[in-house]
Amino acid sequence: MQILNRQQVTGLGGSDPVTALQDIEDTIRLLRSGEAVMPAETHVDLDTPLGKVYALPARVGGRFNATGVKWTAHRPRASDGYPQAMAMTLLNRADNGLPVGLLESGSLTATRTAAVSALALQKAAPREPKRILLLGAGVQARAHLEMLSAHFPDLEMVYCWNRTPDHLVKMLGQAGDLPWPVTQFETLHDALSQHWDALITCTSASEPFLRPGIWRAGTMVLQIGYHEVAFETIAAADQVVVDLWGDFKQTSAKSLFQMYRAGLFDELKVAADLTNLVVDGWRANPTGKVYFSSFGLNVFDIALAARVLQEAVSRGEGCELPFGWETADDN
Repeated sequence: MQILNRQQVTGLGGSDPVTALQDIEDTIRLLRSGEAVMPAETHVDLDTPLGKVYALPARVGGRFNATGVKWTAHRPRASDGYPQAMAMTLLNRADNGLPVGLLESGSLTATRTAAVSALALQKAAPREPKRILLLGAGVQARAHLEMLSAHFPDLEMVYCWNRTPDHLVKMLGQAGDLPWPVTQFETLHDALSQHWDALITCTSASEPFLRPGIWRAGTMVLQIGYHEVAFETIAAADQVVVDLWGDFKQTSAKSLFQMYRAGLFDELKVAADLTNLVVDGWRANPTGKVYFSSFGLNVFDIALAARVLQEAVSRGEGCELPFGWETADDN
């Protein structure tokens, strides 16, 4: 059984946007065929304000051959200096249940989320995006900047805004050489006033700040954060696309699911999910206004983790933890 820390996960390709997108597409096809499943999550409370630890299981067959659980501690008001969210993933082989490894997986979450956004931009955007507006400067925003650089090198412009300008300056300063020009805005109003084709919002806002006036024909809004998009803004979209519509609609804090529970969104209005994009070839109306809600599917975390652990074994990397089980031949 291999144990990998964050640096090792990155070194083994865990943060590679190109490989991650292939993992996502392969897993989506496995979901459609029934070879990948994602049972409901569960959680326990922590003794810190609003703190919870979530267990998110999934099984992914095919080349991944993995079943596992992502174990994530959310500590939004912790003041001990450690990250507010800490994640690790435990994997077993799907065919025989043998333990495979344990890895630090926070970076995998950001990478798979950005890969899903790449897929949505490629297949669900009304028009080929040329100008992107990226809101935020945290972990998810950084992953999306890397994703755009890898998958959309021919963009004309990337616009950026963050509530705290210094954080945005730091993110862009650490981004290295980008294949397209970047324009940074001090105010949200100025950023939204630009002629963008797709807006990716990766902020930590707890109250919606994106109103219906942002929409223009042939544009797309991708919501990565929890509650940045107002209900009336979602209602003004022509087509709503999701990564998946599942039981989490009853509990998720994402804007779309809050809207559903408030009786303001009919689930029959979901135009497509990821399987429709990849398997069925669903495409948006070229003049439409498309809203994409990214819930974040842990089945993708398991797939990426499985691929990284396979790479670790092939390279002989990671810390090996031996088990002392007796086999039938030892008895």
